[in-house]
Amino acid sequence: MQLLGIDIGSSSVKCALLRAGKLSGKIVHAPFRSLTTGVRVEVEPTAILKAVQSAVRDLDGAAKRADAIALSVFSPGWVAMDGAGEPLTPIITHQDRRSVEVAIALERKVGADRYLNLAGTRPFPGGISSTTWAWYLKHEPSRLRRADLVGHLNTYLHRTLTGARVVDPANASFMGVYSTFNLSGWNDELCDAAGAKASQLPEVRGANQIGGKLTRQAANRLGLAEGLPMLVGVVDGSAAMLLAGARPGQLLNVCGSTDVLALCTNRFSPHQRLLTRALGVGKLWLSVSTIAAAGSAIAWVKDQFFGDLGWPDFQKRVVRLAGRGDRSASRSRKSDASDNPAGTVRFDPYLAGDRMSIEQRQAAFTGLTLASTRDQMLAAVLEALAQASVRRLELLEQIGMRIRREVVVTGGAEKLGAVFHRDWPGRWSFESRTEASLRGLWRLVTGE
Repeated sequence: MQLLGIDIGSSSVKCALLRAGKLSGKIVHAPFRSLTTGVRVEVEPTAILKAVQSAVRDLDGAAKRADAIALSVFSPGWVAMDGAGEPLTPIITHQDRRSVEVAIALERKVGADRYLNLAGTRPFPGGISSTTWAWYLKHEPSRLRRADLVGHLNTYLHRTLTGARVVDPANASFMGVYSTFNLSGWNDELCDAAGAKASQLPEVRGANQIGGKLTRQAANRLGLAEGLPMLVGVVDGSAAMLLAGARPGQLLNVCGSTDVLALCTNRFSPHQRLLTRALGVGKLWLSVSTIAAAGSAIAWVKDQFFGDLGWPDFQKRVVRLAGRGDRSASRSRKSDASDNPAGTVRFDPYLAGDRMSIEQRQAAFTGLTLASTRDQMLAAVLEALAQASVRRLELLEQIGMRIRREVVVTGGAEKLGAVFHRDWPGRWSFESRTEASLRGLWRLVTGE
C-alpha cells in the first residue's frame, strides 16, 4: 500500500508518498503566508488549498500511485463555511489573540473548574477555538448567520475535496466544545456557552477512519483519481506522537516556530496551565505545554539584530552563547554579569503571547544599559527559552504520570533542542526523528 501524506504546518504544506512506514521518494514543499495584524493571525483558506494542489502536483505524477490520502494539520485552524463549502472567514490560527474578552466571559459563564474538567483546557484565546467562534458571533454576527459548517483545517479540506463534514477527536478537543474528558462527542453545555449550533458542527470520527473520497472536481484539481479515499486526519503533533509510539509516559518535543512538549497519557488529567486533548486515535490523551514563540523568537532576534550574518554563522553564535554561563546560577536568577553572557539583560519570552494564559502577556527586555550588546540580548532570549522549557517539564510532572526519560525530538528547529533541554534536571536521552508528522501518518493506516 502507498499513502499520500499531506502535512500542513504554520507556513507550508509538505507532501510525500509513504510505503511500509518509510518515505518513498521526495518530499515536496509549498509555502503559504500567514497575515499578522496586531493580535490577529490568520491565513486565507484558498492559499492553503493552492499550496496543497501545488505540492501534490509537484510530486510529478508519483501521487497517482497512492491508495489513500492522510492529513496532519496545525491546530487550531478555525474556519466557518457556507452551504456550498466556501469559506466565510479566514483560517484563524493558534497564534491569534483577538478573543481575550470573550474568553474571560466564556469561562465565567461555565465556571472555571467545570470548563476545565469538561473540555480539558481553559478557553485560551485562539488556542481553543470556541473563543474565536464566540468572538465572531459578537463582532460579526451577520457573517456567521450564513455558516453551514464550522470546524478546523481538516474539516475545510474534507468539505472542499470530498464533500464530507468531519473532524477528528484531537481537533475537536481544541475547538473547546467537545467532551474531552470522556471522548463522547460534542458537549451541549459548552456549545451553548459559546453559541455553537449542533447543526453547524462536523461529525467526529477517529483520525484513522475514512472521512470521504475525492470528488471528480477535486481529483482533477490535484491530478489524482476520483474516489481516492481520504482519512479524517489529525493534529500534526498527534501524528508525530504516533511515530514516537504513543505509549503512556512518552514525551515528544516538537521544536519549531512554536516549541511543543507533549506527554502521552491513558487517563484524562486536566491542569490549568496545560492543554489536555485527545490523541485522535483510541482512548489516549496528550498533556501539552507550548512556548508560543520559540524558534520564531530566535529568528526575530536574527532579523532585528543580526541582519549582517548568514544563518550558518548566526546558528554558531546561538550554540556558543547558549552553552555559556552558570546554569545553576541562571536558574536562581542571581548570576553575576561576569559569568552570564546576557550580563544584566533579561527577556520575557512572549513575542507571540502565551498560549497557556487567557489574559495575554507581552515580551520585554529589561536590564538594558548603554553598555548592552546584541550578543547579550540574544543570550537573554536563549536563557529565557531554556528556563521556560524547564518550567513546563515541571508542570507535566504534576499530573502524576510516570514520564519516560527517552524523549523524541522533531520539528524544523530540532537542532535547537539542545538549547531548550540545556537545564533539564537529571539524565535524559533525546532521539531525533525527522519529518515525524509526515511519517507518523503511516501509523493511521497500519497502527505499526
